[in-house]
Amino acid sequence: MTDRVLMKGNEALAEAAIRAGCRHFFGYPITPQTEVSAYMAKRMPKIGGTFLQAESEVAAINMVLGAASTGKRVMTSSSSPGISLKSEGISYIAGSDLPCLIVNVMRGGPGLGGIQPSQADYWQATHASGHGDFFNLVFAPSTIQEMVNLTFTAFDLADKYRMPAMILADGMLGQMMEPVEFPEVQAHPIEKPWATTGHGGKRPHNIVNSLYLKPEDLEDLVRQRFARYEVVKENEVLVESQYTEDADIVVVAYGATARIVNSAVKSARAKGLKVGVIRPITLWPFPEKVIAQAADSCKAMLCVEMSMGQMVDDVRLAANGKVPVHFFGRTGGVIPTPAEVLAEIEKIAGGVQ
Repeated sequence: MTDRVLMKGNEALAEAAIRAGCRHFFGYPITPQTEVSAYMAKRMPKIGGTFLQAESEVAAINMVLGAASTGKRVMTSSSSPGISLKSEGISYIAGSDLPCLIVNVMRGGPGLGGIQPSQADYWQATHASGHGDFFNLVFAPSTIQEMVNLTFTAFDLADKYRMPAMILADGMLGQMMEPVEFPEVQAHPIEKPWATTGHGGKRPHNIVNSLYLKPEDLEDLVRQRFARYEVVKENEVLVESQYTEDADIVVVAYGATARIVNSAVKSARAKGLKVGVIRPITLWPFPEKVIAQAADSCKAMLCVEMSMGQMVDDVRLAANGKVPVHFFGRTGGVIPTPAEVLAEIEKIAGGVQ
């Protein structure tokens, strides 16, 4: 690891991408992720990379499609409305079985909404990032250091499984500053025989495409892709659990909200309440088994989000009716406080004792 350095989240993520081997960035500015683009604009020319501010988000994601087809590590970043504009291109990338990294530093919505932190893009990231049958790898960091570490992981797994990966952060993580260390870069080249690179006539031409006019051909390909997704679900789930062994109440939260929840849970346990925490780090694949196991032993669950309730649906599916799953959220860019979360925990505790 390198020496610790104080960095803003957006800039730390951009530096991590460069150290992970990304040499091509295509984007368009939007608050609160603009520092990612600004950092790439400064650094990429100095390392022989490509930075291009496209004329729109639609253009940027299609440039990612083209660069990814050559097997190079490529990324784009945006914030909520910009990701919506990229959704068609994300589907094309998934349908072409191409790896890339997409960063969403979420802001309040719908529409232009506001520039304050939000988690209201969970459904979009995990279930509806574009049309058709496909999934993205989705990573949800809760610290700046984790933004750095997960950027390396996201590129590696995107390459391994030939699928888009997304870092789903929010304006709080993008704008705050924390000390970070960057892992030492070690080259782990992955063979990419599918890439559209020169080959000197040594193999047939590669064609990257997402169009299949015969329904049976498309169905076969989608089924093969979903078989690969099952491998991802079995092997790549990342989740953190605390105090769940004796918990009567288990709180589920991700990203920056999990930091707030941790403070509330520590206060609750100091008051003698048996409360645990589950923090999904991969939102897709979702830690269904961990939540199902917790539901076998606890009496209630509470899902806390900066939204009107989106991940709570997946928590309820995983709990499968074994325990009641409660929800508490703030939205529009309002950040919940530890005191508010603690009050919800105490309210639930009053009903389960």
